[in-house]
Amino acid sequence: MIPEGRRLHAVVETGPTPASEDELLLATARGDQEAFAALYDRLAPLVHGIVRRVVRDPAQSEEVSQEVFVEIWRTAVRFDPDRGTARSWALTMAHRRAIDRVRSEQSARDRTERVAHGQHARDFDEVSERVEVGIEHEQVRSALGSLTDLQRQAVELAYYQGYTYREVAELLDTPLGTIKTRMRDGLIRLRDALGVAT
Repeated sequence: MIPEGRRLHAVVETGPTPASEDELLLATARGDQEAFAALYDRLAPLVHGIVRRVVRDPAQSEEVSQEVFVEIWRTAVRFDPDRGTARSWALTMAHRRAIDRVRSEQSARDRTERVAHGQHARDFDEVSERVEVGIEHEQVRSALGSLTDLQRQAVELAYYQGYTYREVAELLDTPLGTIKTRMRDGLIRLRDALGVAT
């Protein structure tokens, strides 16, 4: 007897033509819980792997992974297969959620540290340095926004997460040659957008 939530998964995996992740996500967008369960089974290890690499803490990684799948369920109607695969859509979402959690935790630690040290005033140099760093971060974010989805995802995975080109190709379900080309083109566009001299 197949459990209720796994019925489609069993048919999908053992049938002659398994549903693709894109098809499962599109079915999820229509409220199909069995399709969502099958999609979860396929993507959970990858999502959790990305989250764990960013967040590091096992308990928080589990929480963030669950938040990602809640978001996938809630926002599946926004998925557009013409703009990328279900896998890359979900992995990008996982990466963003993980980064948000790390930033939130760092902010909480910083607040606690400031209170503990009674540090209410800052030197002018520290303030100006933070402003400069903030401006640089905004320029990088803006430059990343000028890239195509595949270029941005590949650059983020390689340079922010430390994946090799081969791992990026596997995560994004894209040929290695395509990833190398998109990375090269993306880095050139970033260099031009940031005005970096070669």
